[in-house]
Amino acid sequence: MALRFHGMDPETQGNGSPTVWVDEEKRELVLQGWKPGEELLAAISTTEWVPGHATGIPEGEDVVRLPLRMAAMMRKALDDAERSGLL
Repeated sequence: MALRFHGMDPETQGNGSPTVWVDEEKRELVLQGWKPGEELLAAISTTEWVPGHATGIPEGEDVVRLPLRMAAMMRKALDDAERSGLL
């Protein structure tokens, strides 16, 4: 696996840090974040976000929360992936 680290939440103190990587082999953005609460999961699971598309979170998928202050590092990760020819 060729993971390229792009950064972690700059306000992290101690253990557990929302983090951004790019998996260059699989051509995926990899995110570590906070687990969503029950209220958020319920809202996601019961709302038809795209007409005709199944609701809920499919087996094999999950939801994580990331602080908006990490937007610049996510953009950088995507820009770097694009410059590297991964996108």
